[in-house]
Amino acid sequence: MDLLTRATSVDAELREATLARLRADRRARSRRTVLTAVVLAVVPTGLLVASVLLGGLGRVDPADVLPAAFGMRTGLADYMIFRIRLPRALAALLSGALFGLAGALYRRLIRNPLATPDIVGISAGAGVGATTVLLLAPALPFGAPLAAVAGSLVLLAAVYALSLRGGLNTYRLVLVGIGLSGVRTAYTNYLFSMADQHSIAVAMRWLIGSVNGVDWTGVNTLAGGLALCVLCAARLGRPLSSMALGDDLATGLGTSVPAAPLGVLALGATAAALATAVVGPIGFVSLVSGPIAVRLAGANGRSARPRSSARPSCWARTSTRSTPL
Repeated sequence: MDLLTRATSVDAELREATLARLRADRRARSRRTVLTAVVLAVVPTGLLVASVLLGGLGRVDPADVLPAAFGMRTGLADYMIFRIRLPRALAALLSGALFGLAGALYRRLIRNPLATPDIVGISAGAGVGATTVLLLAPALPFGAPLAAVAGSLVLLAAVYALSLRGGLNTYRLVLVGIGLSGVRTAYTNYLFSMADQHSIAVAMRWLIGSVNGVDWTGVNTLAGGLALCVLCAARLGRPLSSMALGDDLATGLGTSVPAAPLGVLALGATAAALATAVVGPIGFVSLVSGPIAVRLAGANGRSARPRSSARPSCWARTSTRSTPL
């Protein structure tokens, strides 16, 4: 009886100690989350204000900056602040958020830090579409942005179709994307060989990526697209988490395993395409944003790279001899 009482007491102490550690970890994560959110709110806001105040060569009276930002001034202040600096700064902020969202979705789905829309080939598709319009039909209204979005979605469909043999293999998805990016480069070089110097200069400026020339139409497009993409990503958070547990558990939790990866791929491609359509293919943001977000959140990244036994079977029946990228 004494042994049973003693064992029960030890179990209770261990349970209390475990609960105390879990509560401490939760409080630490909550404090880190709040601190990270505050820093990420203050730093971009400060950079945005600095860009509006200091960007460009024109001098604006500091007393006119805030009214001009709300369109309450005319003349030089209105032109420099409301029509030039503020749209460019907001476009940089919003497009970075869209690229970051796309990179986080692809990284979490494929569980490879290199699997971004740029590596998979989405940005290459946007470049193909926009370059084709800029070189062959430059007078088409809204041609380059629309062609960039269409090119991204078409290339996503091609990557998905070519990677679907025997199931969707994550390694094959990345390799097919890299291969199609090479095809895109060859096609773009072929177009350049046929175009005139002025068209080449315009296309190269877009391919490099820049916020120069962005107006409020582009800002509204980015803001609306970001709001819709964030809402859709919130709906896909649960399927992504359940798929990390394996195909059987995900199905038991109510996740449509064949459809969820396709939805994530389409959402990431749409987010990257919207940003690319306005500011150009600045795809490296998608590559670096995911690891930075993981470090800021205090995660060790294990949830993004589960063991091979937990890999969803919807991805493919991969050979045990296959080597990860």
